[in-house]
Amino acid sequence: MHYFSPAEVMQLLEVIPHEKTSKDVLAAAVDVGLRQGKSVIAVKDVPGFYVNRCIGPMATEALGCVQQGVDPVQLNEAMLAFGYPVGPVSLLDEVGIDVTTKVVYNLIGEQPRYLGVRMEGADLSMMKDFVAAGLLGKKTGKGFFDHSAKGKGKGPKPVHPEAQEIIAKYRHPTKDYSNAPIDDAVERVVMRFVLEAVHCLESGVISSARDGDIGAVFGVGFPPFRGGPFMWIDTVGPQVIVDKCRALEAEHGAQFAPPQLLVEKAAKGELFHQPEP
Repeated sequence: MHYFSPAEVMQLLEVIPHEKTSKDVLAAAVDVGLRQGKSVIAVKDVPGFYVNRCIGPMATEALGCVQQGVDPVQLNEAMLAFGYPVGPVSLLDEVGIDVTTKVVYNLIGEQPRYLGVRMEGADLSMMKDFVAAGLLGKKTGKGFFDHSAKGKGKGPKPVHPEAQEIIAKYRHPTKDYSNAPIDDAVERVVMRFVLEAVHCLESGVISSARDGDIGAVFGVGFPPFRGGPFMWIDTVGPQVIVDKCRALEAEHGAQFAPPQLLVEKAAKGELFHQPEP
C-alpha cells in the first residue's frame, strides 16, 4: 500500500499486488484505503509504480529545460498557470532532492522493467552535485530555491546562489531556450508525464485510462479541470498529440517518441475514454 506524502493530506493510495497476491488480500487492502477516504488504484509492481514512474520523465524534462537556459522560476509559474498546484522544480525541493535523486536513478536501466531511453533529456549528474552540496530542498532551507528566512515572503522564492552555480556548470553546450516561449517548455514537461502514463497503460502497469487519470490528479496534482492525462489527450486529440510528439522527437530525441498505443488510437480515430453508446 503506497501512500503519498503527506499521507494525511494526499488522497491517492496505490495498492500494488504481487503476482501471487490473492484477490481477497487485494480487496482487503482496497477496502482499508476506501475507509480511510482515499482514492484507490491497483498498480503493477514495477519501479516507481504508476505516479512516480510518470514523475521521473517529467522531472527529467524540467531539468533538461533548466539546463537549456529556461528560468526555473518562470517554468514553475507557467506550470501553475497550466493548472498544477506545484511547479516541477519546486516539487523537487518539496520532496527532497536526495529522495528525488534515488527515485530518478531507480527508474534508469534496461527495459521493459525500467524506462531506458524514456529517462533521457537531461544530465542527471546535476542532481548528485546538489546532494553533495547539501542542497536538499525545503528541509535544509536550500535547494533549487532559497527556503531560508531571507528567501521567504510574498511571490516566488529566488533561485539559491549555490544552485545557480551548479546550474551554470551543467548548462547545455549547444541548446539555448532562454528566449523561447515558456509555453514550449511547459508542453515538453507535461508531454513527458502524459507519454509515460500511456506507456503504463500499454504495459499493464495500470488497468484503465480511468485509473491513470485518478492517479495523476490525486497523486501529483495533474490539473483536475483537464481531467487527467488520458482525458487531456482525448480533449486535445490523439492525432494532435502524436504530431506534437513527432516534432519534439525530431528536435529533442527518442524520449518523445509516441507510444504505439497512442499511435493506434490516433490512426483509428479512437479516444481513451470512449463515449457511452
